[in-house]
Amino acid sequence: MYPGDVPEYVSVVGTDAFMKFVESIQAEGVVLEQGAMGETTPPKTPLVIEVDHENAQKDLAALDIELPVLTPRVYREYKNLSQLDVAALEHQPVPYLQFTAEDQREIVFKDITTGQITHTTMLDAAGVADYRSVIGYFARTLKKELRLVSGYDVLYGKVKAFVRDELFEHPVDMEDPNTLRNLSELVATKTVIETFKRAINALTVQDQGDAKIQNTVKLRQTRPFVTQDQGYLVPKKSVFNRIVGDSRFELRFASFLEDCPDVLAYGKNYLAVHFTLDYVNADGDISNYYPDFFVKLAGQRVVIVETKGQEDLDVPQKMARLRQWCEDINRVQSDVAYDFVYVDQESFEDYQPKTFKQLLEGFGEYK
Repeated sequence: MYPGDVPEYVSVVGTDAFMKFVESIQAEGVVLEQGAMGETTPPKTPLVIEVDHENAQKDLAALDIELPVLTPRVYREYKNLSQLDVAALEHQPVPYLQFTAEDQREIVFKDITTGQITHTTMLDAAGVADYRSVIGYFARTLKKELRLVSGYDVLYGKVKAFVRDELFEHPVDMEDPNTLRNLSELVATKTVIETFKRAINALTVQDQGDAKIQNTVKLRQTRPFVTQDQGYLVPKKSVFNRIVGDSRFELRFASFLEDCPDVLAYGKNYLAVHFTLDYVNADGDISNYYPDFFVKLAGQRVVIVETKGQEDLDVPQKMARLRQWCEDINRVQSDVAYDFVYVDQESFEDYQPKTFKQLLEGFGEYK
């Protein structure tokens, strides 16, 4: 239900007999966390994260961090779709199988990631195959996954030509029911979708090569929001009343920032802050990136921090975009010097820096 790697929970309330059943299936690896219930049990309520206006010991103006919002650098040039050359698309040709007349009657398409049925075409009693609905399905799927606002007619023609002449080991008859049945095989569906996604991203995703400041984000203007009941840190150096993290490492890093003598203020980049960077991910698609922390240092310096327990495939792309953002913002203004640092959990635990200066000096990956 929620974006990103947010853990989700389901609460199960059962009788004593049900709990005995739960205990009996633990041998199969099914383990449920048990919680107390009853009138004496304290309620579990969502946490409210907000700017700490009621804390008289905090100077919110001094703890505030201002972040410029730049115009997007990457965009899609939709008119380039017409330049797509289906004969030049790189892919592994799919074997063309022969199916019985009975197998050819039900055409079932499954999601390439989950395996769930997403589209079914039933042939009529006369066995007349309509490949147009299948090609339309591919075109609509590509539009949806690539968030294309137009170009369906161009995509339809390109996909049709690719399936007819390039997808299989040899050109095929689109009117043949056996072709329709081959298209419902997972390998064919996956080849069509992934081949076109790579080609469309390479053709349409463009970098404007420049950016301008269009707005600013201030942490103390963040509206209150709720999150699930979880571990948190009560900060002294942040405008927020609580710091919660997506992992234990984030909480530990926040505690490190609290103890750093050279850190004036910091903040967690909650979704409610609305600070995000557009970037091109490992698949070549345009995506959004939310850095983890903002840190204010002396001398009008702000450092954006990305923390990672385990490195994912998109880390190099995210760090390249963050480095580019810092270069762009430092070029168009000089009031504040912006920098970034990537902190991986393993190195952080091995070297245990004591100050933020030591962190910047010791963690230079992706610089």
